[in-house]
Amino acid sequence: MKRFLPYFVLLIVAILAYGLLLPRLGFYWDDLPILWIRYQLGAEALTRYFSTNRPVWGILYQLTTSIIPDEPIYWQIFALIWRWLGAVVVFAIVEKLWKGKPRLALSVALLFLVYPGFTQQWSAFLYSHFFIVLFFFLFSYLLMLRAIEEPSRYWKLTALGLLFSALNLWMMEYFYVLELMRVGVILAALRYEALSLRERAVKTFKLWLPYLIVFILAVLSRLFIFNNQVYGIGLGASLKSAPLETVIALARNIRFTLKLVLREAWLQTTHFPNIASAETILISYYFVIGLAALILVAAFLLTHSEIQVVNDDRSLQRKEISSPIRRYFAEFILNPAEELKMTSLWMIGLGIFALLLSGWPFWLVGFVPSLAWPASRFTLPFMFGVSLIFTGVVYLISWERVRIVLLVSLVALAAGKQFLAANEYAQDWQTQKELFWQLTWRAPNIAPDTAIVMNEGALKFYADNSLSPVVNWIYAPEKRSEDIDYVLLYPTTRLRSSALPKLEPDLPIFTEYLAGQFHGNTSRILAVYFMPPGCLRVLDPEVELANRLIPEQSLMRFASRLTNYELISSESTAQMPKPYELEPEHGWCYYFEKADFARQFEKWDEVAALGNKAFAQGLQPADPAERFPFVEGYAHLGSWDRAVELSKRSFDESERMGKPLCELWERIEAETAAEGPERSEALLAIKRMFACNS
Repeated sequence: MKRFLPYFVLLIVAILAYGLLLPRLGFYWDDLPILWIRYQLGAEALTRYFSTNRPVWGILYQLTTSIIPDEPIYWQIFALIWRWLGAVVVFAIVEKLWKGKPRLALSVALLFLVYPGFTQQWSAFLYSHFFIVLFFFLFSYLLMLRAIEEPSRYWKLTALGLLFSALNLWMMEYFYVLELMRVGVILAALRYEALSLRERAVKTFKLWLPYLIVFILAVLSRLFIFNNQVYGIGLGASLKSAPLETVIALARNIRFTLKLVLREAWLQTTHFPNIASAETILISYYFVIGLAALILVAAFLLTHSEIQVVNDDRSLQRKEISSPIRRYFAEFILNPAEELKMTSLWMIGLGIFALLLSGWPFWLVGFVPSLAWPASRFTLPFMFGVSLIFTGVVYLISWERVRIVLLVSLVALAAGKQFLAANEYAQDWQTQKELFWQLTWRAPNIAPDTAIVMNEGALKFYADNSLSPVVNWIYAPEKRSEDIDYVLLYPTTRLRSSALPKLEPDLPIFTEYLAGQFHGNTSRILAVYFMPPGCLRVLDPEVELANRLIPEQSLMRFASRLTNYELISSESTAQMPKPYELEPEHGWCYYFEKADFARQFEKWDEVAALGNKAFAQGLQPADPAERFPFVEGYAHLGSWDRAVELSKRSFDESERMGKPLCELWERIEAETAAEGPERSEALLAIKRMFACNS
């Protein structure tokens, strides 16, 4: 039972950190484009998508997506399993390198498992494949260590190790340069053997040579066979044009990155989000930390104490101890305190070596790792090295109880931090689903070749090119060609590019996904504003330009002029994809969207009926502009007092509503028949109330 205890502990901690909210989690960021390409456009489109970037990795996606359906829960579990398996292999590697030290191995594996620098575990569709490749990389190390231990099976295990090493090298570049860490691992594995410096170097090179050949072949294939990577190496050109500045900038980048992954990543475990009103979340957070700490303390106590004297290699006993190096090794092996100190120093040294290799895939192309989304993915290659360094530093402490307290605290706090991040992802998935349900309520049919221009800021873990596939998935569910019918654009990101040249009519729009292209025109735009708790609004070109509740920096007030209502028809053709099938409850936003849709087609009876139903339930808007359809509906039906009352409420909530209300009532005046004193009194009251004539 004790043999499997570390694996069980790693699994429980993985569930506490990443698995408690799995039913509430969904798809995020690059999950959505790849999902849409694979499950709607088909396997061939997925091949095209990866053909210019990582074609071998694309084969892995073909395999996994042929087995797992497009439902979030399956991919979340899948990603959790691979995260756990990676930690299991780390445990096995450290246990091979430092025999008789299960607590040491468990410490490294736990820190690796919950490393707080990477907080994107829940983009499960994307990162499950990252963790599969990371597993391949680590498993090749484990197979190599087993081959060293078992000479009778050396070539069989080495062949398997070479296969998994090649899979890592040919699939993606994140752990590419880290492959060179292998020579350090070999040296660590041979550290107890009584060899001369020359003998040690020769044996290390012989063990490394098969893997080095595979690495060289991978480099040559990238240089001469497959050299059209999306991200090219830009350091060479900079070195030619400004060598000194480039070297200085590179050194600063390396220094910043090492500080980030070693210090800042762990310091953020003590930073709490603004959750003062979220008592349930805070209680759950403390539950995760407390339970993790309890389990870890029990695990460390139940795990065998560290065996201080380790020397499975009998070569030291067979050889005559004559050289100073051999005498030193003999002395330190017989000295438990020195042996533990030497173990820590070896571990720290190996970790530093790993860190210095980890960042080159990003440093070479000018990327700077960050703890913010989505750049925290660049911390992935550093996890193993950081875990070795932290464990080595902790094991320099002589008192075992202090070591346990420190390790338990680090792991428990990191697990709690990951739980808080999971909660943010769960909330963002819910918000994103509400976005698209509200869009379909408001626009049950959108004409092809339409660009939706929307503000940034409502969603944290999605870019505009993450959301475009969902629009196509909803409004063109049967489309299989390379021509894309819809695109969603953030003007703050895309303005003055081919995707959105200017916020002016009749300009061509072009944007390209690796699986297709969108050709449109700025005269075929729907300007959409979405800022929860407010509802999604298709911006009114006659009213919203004056609405200063829409931040100017969002550019959406200016984009509102481009809204073309003719792109929305009354026919309902939208189909929600499987991950979005569960419709939210019909609260205020449902009635608002349906009323705004009815207003577009001048179905005033329907607008008023929806308003009566919503207000009778005590529902109220979060944004005062959401009363506008009902103001217009009641006015057209002659309920002037009701229209004035709702207008006054919006103005009372924000005086910035005065100008857009004037614009709205100007349209009401133009579109309603000039008869009856009630209309005249209402118009006069509005003009006085909001100073419309000034």
